[in-house]
Amino acid sequence: QVQLAESGGGLVQAGGSLRLSCAASGSIISIDAMGWYRQAPGKQRELVARIDSGGTTTYADSVKGRFSLSRDNAKNTMYLQMNSLKPEDTAVYYCNAGIATIMTPNTYDYRYWGQGTQVTVSS
Repeated sequence: QVQLAESGGGLVQAGGSLRLSCAASGSIISIDAMGWYRQAPGKQRELVARIDSGGTTTYADSVKGRFSLSRDNAKNTMYLQMNSLKPEDTAVYYCNAGIATIMTPNTYDYRYWGQGTQVTVSS
């Protein structure tokens, strides 16, 4: 059993900052890439940022220069620092990870998702 637990969402004014965390727990052998996605009302879920097992990051154009993604492999945790937030960043943010477990030691399964955390940016 694997769980991804997100935290750090909330309400902030435009120009403010938030830090999201995603902690993976359970029967984990190793974690491949991890990523944050977001979904605003009436819109499709989109990739915000992604970090591979070596620490290489990619960002959506809309957040480049404002968001910073990092991970602590010893803690199986990923962090998203969000600065200069805009009202259009308002969404539910979900974390996702490719995880090899005791039951599937040779496969990174990307079907693991967190429950989502709400980020609301007021203008």
